[in-house]
Amino acid sequence: MAEGIRRVKTSDLELKDRLVSIQRVTKVTKGGRTFSFSAIVVVGNEDGIVGYGLGKAGEVTTAISKGIEDAKKSLIRVPVINGTIPHEQEAKYGGARVLLKPALPGTGVKAGGAMRAVLESVGVRDVLAKSKGSSNPHNLVKATFAALTEMRDPIAVAQQRGVTMDKVFNG
Repeated sequence: MAEGIRRVKTSDLELKDRLVSIQRVTKVTKGGRTFSFSAIVVVGNEDGIVGYGLGKAGEVTTAISKGIEDAKKSLIRVPVINGTIPHEQEAKYGGARVLLKPALPGTGVKAGGAMRAVLESVGVRDVLAKSKGSSNPHNLVKATFAALTEMRDPIAVAQQRGVTMDKVFNG
């Protein structure tokens, strides 16, 4: 995990959940087929905090609620500056590769389904995103999280380099 990213506690946060995907899983036994469901869910406050979780159960609603509870345990803080991300970032998870680029105001969220859910939950309004490789929603969400985890806040970078923000803006 990058220096600037910290885990967040769920206390007094207004979190919105988004369902990324639901899969029906079949287990074949001697007595026939047993169906269960897995749901991947993203929660966020649309102000820089986001988490994802996986829920598995015999019913869809139970799987979704388990996914939400799991997502609340993996919250991270992401730097969002003027509605976009601070810098370009690539990440990989399994066969999924993602590329995130900051965009000008008014561009919107140009991203596919699984990535869009994560980016909108963070509160990013303008971003260009490209998914390369696998389109598996589980790996795409994890790769997007890996990219967001690597994001660095410009103020933190300036402090590491020993530069004051006054020098940055005034030369």
